[in-house]
Amino acid sequence: MFKIAKYLKPHILAIIGIIILIYIQVMTDLALPDYMASIVNKGIVGKDQQFIINTGVQMLLVSLLGGICTIAASFLASRTATKFSSRIRDKVFSKIESFSLFEFNKFSTASLITRSTNDIQQVQTVLIMLLRMFVSAPIMGIGAIIKAYQSAPSMSWIIIVSVIILIGIMTVLFIVAVPKFKLLQKLVDKLNLVSREILTGLRVIRAFNNEKYTEDKFDRMNKELTSMNLFVNRLMVFMQPLMMLVLNFATLAIIWYGAQLINTNSLLIGDMMAFMQYAMQVIMSFLMLSIMFIMVPRASVSANRIVEVLETEPKIKDPDSSVKPDTITEIDAILKAGAKGLVEFKNVDFKYPKADEALLSKITFTANPGELTAIVGGTGSGKSTLINLIPRFFDVTEGEILVDGINIKDTTQEKLRKKIGFVPQKGMLFSGSVLSNVRYGNDKATLEEVKNACRIAQATDFVEKMPNKYETDISQGGLNLSGGQKQRLAIARAIVRKPEIYIFDDSFSALDFKTDLALRKALFSEIHGSTVLIVAQRISTIINADKIVVLENGKIVGIGKHSELMRTCPVYQEIALSQMTKSELASQEKEANNE
Repeated sequence: MFKIAKYLKPHILAIIGIIILIYIQVMTDLALPDYMASIVNKGIVGKDQQFIINTGVQMLLVSLLGGICTIAASFLASRTATKFSSRIRDKVFSKIESFSLFEFNKFSTASLITRSTNDIQQVQTVLIMLLRMFVSAPIMGIGAIIKAYQSAPSMSWIIIVSVIILIGIMTVLFIVAVPKFKLLQKLVDKLNLVSREILTGLRVIRAFNNEKYTEDKFDRMNKELTSMNLFVNRLMVFMQPLMMLVLNFATLAIIWYGAQLINTNSLLIGDMMAFMQYAMQVIMSFLMLSIMFIMVPRASVSANRIVEVLETEPKIKDPDSSVKPDTITEIDAILKAGAKGLVEFKNVDFKYPKADEALLSKITFTANPGELTAIVGGTGSGKSTLINLIPRFFDVTEGEILVDGINIKDTTQEKLRKKIGFVPQKGMLFSGSVLSNVRYGNDKATLEEVKNACRIAQATDFVEKMPNKYETDISQGGLNLSGGQKQRLAIARAIVRKPEIYIFDDSFSALDFKTDLALRKALFSEIHGSTVLIVAQRISTIINADKIVVLENGKIVGIGKHSELMRTCPVYQEIALSQMTKSELASQEKEANNE
């Protein structure tokens, strides 16, 4: 909790204002029993009506001042806590955006959502209470004890006994509650994870008639979370009656013992009434503190989870200063030659954290501008991982990757990714329109440029048939589109970016052969001069590639053109012949050469 408190520095003036207002409010509350004692002792007993009226007016003015301070303090506390949570939420989101896939795997998406929403909300709620109760309760408690002692020293033992009992109750509750709060937030994470899985995989669940199993799985998590919440809430519910019981016993003790003192003329009636009110203020201040002791531990758990995100340093970082290409002779030569987008792998190894063996080993090849470089291999051979290394979604374990002669670790991620148009395996679209989704690749693209990108990506036909064409709404994740339509819009998004390097991660898999062929023809006629890397399962997609890199078990087992690999690489032969016969391959190769 203390670590997150440093983010309150911009609100320090508001917090000082809240403390001053609360101090004035507490002082007015502590003054009221004195006025009441004076009215009883002097006005009522002495039958002085004018004194009663004058003192009553003073009480009204003091109460009015206290009310104004209470409203102002509550307003400032709510405003400060809301601005604080907004600032923290912004910082958490910005931090998450900087995370690499390593950090996402560490926290999980469900946990990051909980930390960005529920945890921050918990801290905000408790911060409002802290600014109000944590300041007022100690002042009121200490002030009321002093005032009670001044009004009736002989009855002070009643307050002392009450305070000891209250501290005992709070200590027991605190010891029982704290471990449960840590478990509670973990259960919220798990419920979010289960909910997200169910909603994302709803079609698969229905296809396999597994609704009952899914409902049971959700019910188990829901009941577990409900049970924990009930336990925590029962603690709080149990606490209030105990506090009120102590208060009522204290009131009875004051009346019983005070009556004896009044009977012996050792205490005035007004002083006993004032003492009773001070005793109530002491117990109420402890009630407020006990609520804080229950709420703060849970907020502390949430605050620690937020701080954990904020203090996590991404494994993939930008260098202190980017390498300047014009200072490197080799780069100058490349740029003068007009070759932009040159990608080189030099003895690259990659291993996932905690993995026993490297997924990629001794990867060395070059993807030249103006050429199509294809990457093929069996399932699990490391194709997608290899191309994910180029935009630095992961960092190489050993070796280096150069873009235009610069090690990608020596330039900023922003500059590197500006050179790249990336189309992932799964065509991810965002809620919005067709236009906004394509413009995601280049927010300055004109409507004509968007239309041209859609034409190249073979998306024009289905977009023009939509009700509002390019302004048609796309649901989150593109759920109102087919797989092929999503892939074509994802390709259009990369095309409109006009990058130096195109990366297609099996991005043609959902297209039929006719659309695949038309798209490739249009694409390669438009993006000549750029470096194109394609991961593909279909041999027909990459049969005319300038260079084909064949992977097996994370190692390169062949590099060359299709015809060359058919003669020299058994792995490539096996992949090719598993899809087409020799005559079909020969026909495809002939068509590719004629294109």
